Amino acid sequence: MKEFSSKHRILILGASGFIGNAIYKELLGYFRTFGTYRVPKKVFEDNRQFFQYNVEQDDVYEILEATKPTIIISCLRGEFKAQTIAHHHIAEYLIAHDSKLIFLSSANVFDAYSKYPSYELDKTLSGSVYGHFKIKIENMLLRLPKEKVAILRLPMVLGSQSPRLKELKQHLQDKTAIEIFPNIIMNVTTDSKLTQQIHYIINQNKYGIFHLGSTDLVHHDDYFKDIVTKITTQDDVLYKLVYTTNEDRYLAVLPKFNKLPGHLEITSLEILEDLTK
Repeated sequence: MKEFSSKHRILILGASGFIGNAIYKELLGYFRTFGTYRVPKKVFEDNRQFFQYNVEQDDVYEILEATKPTIIISCLRGEFKAQTIAHHHIAEYLIAHDSKLIFLSSANVFDAYSKYPSYELDKTLSGSVYGHFKIKIENMLLRLPKEKVAILRLPMVLGSQSPRLKELKQHLQDKTAIEIFPNIIMNVTTDSKLTQQIHYIINQNKYGIFHLGSTDLVHHDDYFKDIVTKITTQDDVLYKLVYTTNEDRYLAVLPKFNKLPGHLEITSLEILEDLTK
């Protein structure tokens, strides 16, 4: 029988998605790990650690009762109202049990600000529906006892199997224009580095707000041109320049208070190298 190095039972909501599945694979060998999937697929149906869960139709409480997690990792996608209800139920579960939630949020909780990068204790303000939704969930969770919640604000997450890289390769194959944003200054990360960071947060029993992006900032247009140069030798690549503002606009999350150890940090150049391994 497999021995696990921790008492933790982990439930990953959205474990069939790009980020959720990367987290599942990282934690599987160390903890008793469960996951949910939305669309029936044999690889998940045959895995007894996976439960089918549709956030719009199913009650998350049934999954929580079946798995009895000490740590819930929320990578959920789906209709925002349904997700809000699910997180209300998760919050109730956390209060009633010795459990903790790791919530994957987004740099978009700051997308109404444009002049500076954002730090953990900065006030959130969003002009987008997505950012506003993430703020709503964050505010709900911040009312819980602080040791019950870790909020991870993420920039763009890349990886060799990321939807964004697949989309990029499809544009190259179809010879269609790749949208780039010359005025956006951002940071980035990879699925592999993010999963290591989450593993550390679990092992060290960390809580609070974490900004998990590259230590340096890049312009969206320059960085995507660098990615394209790495993955193709085509010299007839088409770009569509999208200007959302006349001036540089920051969409970057940097840590000031909850910094992780040096080996868990990453630079945009390291990410670029990682994409082409």
